[in-house]
Amino acid sequence: MPRWTEIVSGLPATVPFVGPEAQERRMGRRFSARLGANESVFGPSPKAVEAMQKAAAGLWMYGDPESHDLRHALAQHHGIKAENIVVGEGIDGLLGTLVRLLVGPGTPVVTSDGAYPTFNYHVASVGGALTKVPYRDDAEDAQGLAKAAQSTNAALVYLANPDNPMGSWISAGQIAELISALPPDTLLCLDEAYCDFAPRGAIPPLDVTAENIVRMRTFSKGYGLAGARVGYAIGAETTIRAFEKIRNHFGMNRLAQIGALAALEDDPHLRSTIFRVRQSLANIGEIAGENGLRALPSATNFATIDCGRDGAFARALVAALAEAGVFVRMPFVAPQDRCIRISAGRPQDLKVLRDALPKALAAIR
Repeated sequence: MPRWTEIVSGLPATVPFVGPEAQERRMGRRFSARLGANESVFGPSPKAVEAMQKAAAGLWMYGDPESHDLRHALAQHHGIKAENIVVGEGIDGLLGTLVRLLVGPGTPVVTSDGAYPTFNYHVASVGGALTKVPYRDDAEDAQGLAKAAQSTNAALVYLANPDNPMGSWISAGQIAELISALPPDTLLCLDEAYCDFAPRGAIPPLDVTAENIVRMRTFSKGYGLAGARVGYAIGAETTIRAFEKIRNHFGMNRLAQIGALAALEDDPHLRSTIFRVRQSLANIGEIAGENGLRALPSATNFATIDCGRDGAFARALVAALAEAGVFVRMPFVAPQDRCIRISAGRPQDLKVLRDALPKALAAIR
């Protein structure tokens, strides 16, 4: 037997999410509407697709290990220096690197109970000690996170704003209060994957002088490049230099860098996507209301639907919708697991949902 580490030997063989492809293989058929992974069914910028197609013949070359062109374009986009940005394999990959920078066996880490599970997955892989703070009113509890960080002297605190899986958000002022309440050597990881959909006042101004915060963003949501796996972290130069010590320098796909750069330059497509997402979420809310369910306010590209019952009912509904050809997901932890989560879709996707939802509800009631 290989000599697995003690930590790995004690872990279950699990993944944070079961992909829709795995479910399709199990069912032996394709989903008619893929509305569960918070992807953008509206697709990437045509300019990004064209740029990647033109560059495909160059795939014999490795990607630029510095992601130079993309980093400098992002720096100009945000009005900061390229030294304040590191590009990685989506936020998931960057989270893994950040955890390895700060967390070892027994290191205290704070997150919300039911928050994005991939973060917990990375912490478990290095033996960190997770403290989980319950949500308050279906939103992240900033005060609770601060108190938990103080009581445990946490090295790292994770907060997604806007939030996954609930779609809720807290204000920039609340985040500032959280930062000021953290121990001086505690780092806040602010996951802003859904910042393109956030309302005014939710996203704090960038401050790249603060060494106790790193902010993560992605091309997977608003830019529609989830399959390309492009994310980036923004932070103080000292923080970003730490990433350089252990990151996978050749992990960035060459076409992904080129596509992300073209997508960043196509602001009209991003604005169009945001508009279409908002229209879609309004329609999902109408469909939910027609069936006695309630859509919660969302600052993301998905709608969280309160089923008004318990987790068992919500799980049954997710399964019934899958049987009807609609892929959706749900929060994992009570009481938020009374909900299901439906990503924004095209009119044809929502037609499938509109037809399937009443039948799925009838089947489980």
